[in-house]
Order: sequence, then structure tokens, then C-alpha cells
Amino acid sequence: MDTREQAYEALDLGPKAYAGWRASEVGEMTERLERQLILELIGDVNGLRVLDVGCGDGDLAVALWQRGAKVVGIDVSGVMIEAAKARAKKHDSDIAFHLAGADNMPFPSEHFDVVVAVTILCFVENPPPVFREIARVLRTGGRLVIGELGRWSTWAVERRVRAWLGSRLWRRARFRTARELRSLAEQANLVAGPVRGAIYYPRWAPAMRLLAPFDAAFARLTTAGAAFLALSSGKPNRRTGYSDNH
Repeated sequence: MDTREQAYEALDLGPKAYAGWRASEVGEMTERLERQLILELIGDVNGLRVLDVGCGDGDLAVALWQRGAKVVGIDVSGVMIEAAKARAKKHDSDIAFHLAGADNMPFPSEHFDVVVAVTILCFVENPPPVFREIARVLRTGGRLVIGELGRWSTWAVERRVRAWLGSRLWRRARFRTARELRSLAEQANLVAGPVRGAIYYPRWAPAMRLLAPFDAAFARLTTAGAAFLALSSGKPNRRTGYSDNH
């Protein structure tokens, strides 16, 4: 069984948990800021083939479809795939969802213009094969946008404490640094852009209300303290050595 699927089962990290998080005050603001950063890095997707790796309940996939993308989503959780299909049906979209892991995807090489993956590496012990597989299905000149849980943040500290106290979910988790994300992309022969941060406030509503308006300002200064990191990487053209978004 895939490690991420084990995490789902261990703590019922399924559609209800996702919905409950988004319904909370901190969850709603955090999701909004993370989504804003991811969509900004992805850019215009109208008419493009986009793969959402670790699509969860399909929320991001639907948002990309609404922006004109031709979207495919994969996840290792059958429960999540069913939730994603239900969401797509509710919006009358033609998004295709498949049960598949990120290290062995059922797609031909050079198939997608954009690949997006949000918080999948945190439960991947050996990420290089995932990056290589993403690079394989990404067309020359295409781009990967990946969002991950940052290592140097109050959120990571809290999660480590929960792991020490017995949380099965956070015992499995791996938090990444900006340098690690860039290195992983470059190992897969992708051209890594700058890493950007978001969520500089603690997981505490009063602090969030005070600090969230300054999140973008913090992001312009550093990724240190960011609970969420995002990186855009391009697949270089064989002749020029540059990606379309270099």
C-alpha cells in the first residue's frame, strides 16, 4: 500500500477531513493563500493539458478546469478519487480522474503542458523517482508547479510535537526546504525557478487575523518561517536548453 494511502487510512484523512479544514477560519484563509500562490505560479492554463498529481477531492482540479484547462487528476486514494469525481459531476466538468501513484503514472511521455502537485512529497520517503516520472510526462517546454510543507515554520514545529506525542500521520511526514525542492527538480533535469513562501502566521486564529494581511510582504523577504513552499520548474528545450517559462 502507498504511504500516502496509509496516511489517509490511519487518521481518516479523507473528504470529510478536507471539508472540515476548509470550513474552519484558519483553514479557509490558509487554503486561500496557498491556492493564490499556486495559481499565480501556474499562470494562464486556457487550452492547456494539466495533470493534478495527488488531486485529493478534486478542488484544485475543478478550479483549473474553470480556467479553461483540460484537466486530469490522479490520487492513490480510491475514496478521494470518488469524491473528486462527485465534485466534477456537480460542476458538470469533463475532468478525468484516475487511481494511480505519482511514481508510476499511466500516461505517455511528453503528454502534459503543466503538472501541478500540492503536498504530496510530505508522505514520500524517496522523492527522486516521483520527480523523474513527472518530468517524463511533462512536455518539452512545459512546467511543473509543486507546493509543499516547509520545514522551518511554527506549523512544522507543532507537527513534530504531535508526532512525538504519537500522531501516526505526522510520524510519516517529511518537511522540505527551499533548497531541497530546487535540488529535486534539478536532479530530474528540470530548470528550477525561485522558491516562494506563504503562510507565515502560526496555526492560531488571533495570530492569523493579525498577520495574514502581511503574508505577501513576508514572502518578498524570505522563505524562512513559511509553512508552505512553492516552486515552478520548466522542462528545458533540447536544442536551446531553456524552458518556456525560463
